[in-house]
Amino acid sequence: MKRIELTIVLLAAAVVAFSCKSQYEALLNSNDVDAKYDAAMDYFNQGKFNKAAQLFESLSVLTNGTERDDTVQYYWGLSNYRYKDYYTAETNFTKFLENFPRSPFSEEARFLRIDCLYRATLRWELDQAPTRAAMASIQQYMTEYPANNPRMEACLKMMADLDERLDRKAFENAKLYYRMEDYKASRVAFRNVLKDDSDNIYREDILYYTAMSSYRFAHMSVAAKQKERYLTFVDDYFNFVGEYPESAYKRELDVMYKRSQKALGRWSGSDDDLDIKDKEFEKERKQLDKAAKKMKKAESKKNETAAGKGK
Repeated sequence: MKRIELTIVLLAAAVVAFSCKSQYEALLNSNDVDAKYDAAMDYFNQGKFNKAAQLFESLSVLTNGTERDDTVQYYWGLSNYRYKDYYTAETNFTKFLENFPRSPFSEEARFLRIDCLYRATLRWELDQAPTRAAMASIQQYMTEYPANNPRMEACLKMMADLDERLDRKAFENAKLYYRMEDYKASRVAFRNVLKDDSDNIYREDILYYTAMSSYRFAHMSVAAKQKERYLTFVDDYFNFVGEYPESAYKRELDVMYKRSQKALGRWSGSDDDLDIKDKEFEKERKQLDKAAKKMKKAESKKNETAAGKGK
């Protein structure tokens, strides 16, 4: 008996589902603008954004050139945005802004478009062309709208996050040479990073690795060329301590400086510090990197939350 009741319930559910599907498909193929428009809005308000997007897409042909045209185009993009199809939504909003630059929905559409571009960006390890495109659009939005715009904070958070990715990309690319122990190339690469962007957020790390590259390059050189190359390290060392006298890297660089002075015949102090093993400094660097990653992860989550509140 229970099996029969269950079968009846399942059949009834299937009939209802089929009926709803048939009704939706009939509506989708209908030319009744009012019925289709009302249904699209109902689906949107119910959170059924995929169905709403399909109806608005179908409506866009029927309402082209009418007073509903901009509303339909905007909600088509908004439905795709809420459905998290950011690529399609960005295309929708771009077309909308081209066709209706003075629409009441235009400011919202501009912000949602740059949010779509932001969400389409990739991790720092991957191609950063989408990052640069998003930053250009965000900068344009910030230029066109006043500083007291309620979405400005979200824009600043997005810019900071994207800028950090570009900085990280540049830093890690230069660091590859250091890991390969090509210290001459790594020093050039690190210096070029700061030449291109002196405000790189990894500036302290970059100056540290610049100094370490010059020290290791000098240390590995033949005796005839060591003096000149140790003097280059001395310059890099003073550049670093001049900017970051309280840095956690300073202890290691101080030891390297003392070793360079001994190699140059200028050291008259105790040799106790000179015998510190490099592995001890390596352990310290790993702890610093671990702490830095935690801080950046927390900051990234904070930025995402702020960007979400700005919508």
